[in-house]
Amino acid sequence: MKRRNRVQAVLWDNDGILVDSEFVFYEITRAAFATLGLELTKETWGLEFLGEGKSSREIAREMGADPAAYRPILESRNARYRELLWENPPPVRSQVPETLRRLSGRVKLGIVTGCHRDQFDAMHRSSGLPGLFDAIITGGDHKEPKPDPGLYLEALEVLGLPAGDCIAVEDTKRGLLAAVNAGIDCVVVPTELTRMQDFSGALAVENEISAVLKHVLQ
Repeated sequence: MKRRNRVQAVLWDNDGILVDSEFVFYEITRAAFATLGLELTKETWGLEFLGEGKSSREIAREMGADPAAYRPILESRNARYRELLWENPPPVRSQVPETLRRLSGRVKLGIVTGCHRDQFDAMHRSSGLPGLFDAIITGGDHKEPKPDPGLYLEALEVLGLPAGDCIAVEDTKRGLLAAVNAGIDCVVVPTELTRMQDFSGALAVENEISAVLKHVLQ
């Protein structure tokens, strides 16, 4: 695919793009499933949770778990994940700070993430990244998750830009679809957990975060 307009803004996903939080959540969920006698593979998690947007409860139910058993275990998982984010925030992904600093001042920067604001704040309490962004859009109880385009449409409204002037950076199929459904070209940078997904319709699929630069500073 080719760009339509000059890039005025780059809109970044958070989990799996800016910070390596997806693997942390997978590992804690895998341990929770193990207590139920279920083996949660990277492929199942990558395709169904990260790619299709199925909930942990849906996946557990489809794998044969009893709702009465998995509900308290997954609630405990959620509480432990929040604790982990504050105790040991996930690391910033390789090349992210350098790439953002090269773009800062040249284009507007936004974060478009489905994670709730309290989780986002915990992840970034020492990252130093939020100050580089012109807009930060997070999820919440009353916002539809990706692939619904609502979060991206909100970002466009906050930044005052049309979709054609922006590029999104995502690592999942549902993130890609959310951007495309909002009319935004999307560069995908897959992770170990998402690389098996179908990224048809992406502007490009890249191996490294720094590759975003060639789509913006050309």
